[in-house]
Amino acid sequence: MSQILDAGSLSGKTALVTGSSRGIGADTVRYLAEAGANVVINFRNKAPRAEKLATELRGLGVEALVVGADLTDPASVSAMFDEVNSAFGGLDILVLNASGGMESGMAADYALTLNRDAQVNVLETALPLLGDGSRVVFVTSHQAHFIRTTPTMPEYEPVALSKRAGEDALRERIPALAERGVGFVVVSGDMIEGTITATLLERANPGAIAARREDAGKLYNVSEFAAEVARAAVDPIPADNTRLVGDTGSFAGE
Repeated sequence: MSQILDAGSLSGKTALVTGSSRGIGADTVRYLAEAGANVVINFRNKAPRAEKLATELRGLGVEALVVGADLTDPASVSAMFDEVNSAFGGLDILVLNASGGMESGMAADYALTLNRDAQVNVLETALPLLGDGSRVVFVTSHQAHFIRTTPTMPEYEPVALSKRAGEDALRERIPALAERGVGFVVVSGDMIEGTITATLLERANPGAIAARREDAGKLYNVSEFAAEVARAAVDPIPADNTRLVGDTGSFAGE
């Protein structure tokens, strides 16, 4: 894997990425660790995968804490940050990467519970650990970020609406975060090849990924998008607190 951030640039810092046992979260946490950050790998139900990643990252000379948590359960979230506090005494980077809503067999309001309510609760619970100069990154998709002006596939609409609701709820907290010296940035990406969401959308809507790729000219893969998320954790924050990744030509601005 290529070095995305300067080696040693995050030495002495601690980063937590939600949903980081696989996919975008795993690559993001790897890039942060490569830059010297101690990391917290959070998972919901993939403990062996999370432990394997932690072992790999410890080989870089950083500390890696593995914490399972159900983000929709406030007690579970609280216990996770207690562990982080015990291990590191604080947090410099919080990446809100975990999301969902296309899983089968979940309650009707699951997407909103996970993509809005849980995101806000994770941030609120983490706040005492986030000091001056720390950074919060919220990961979303163009399909969600632009949902008010550009329709998405019907299969994805409940997820898109819930993720936009989560983004809005988090944005409302920007002034309060700024008062504490905590930076906040939204990273929005076009459809990402190789993600679970893309796979589920393709299953529900065959040809969807190829059609989007043709429209956009290029789709980012998991590691390329994760690199943008990692950079968002350290780069200057754009004036509108938004980092758009990939083509936005077919999405209407608000």
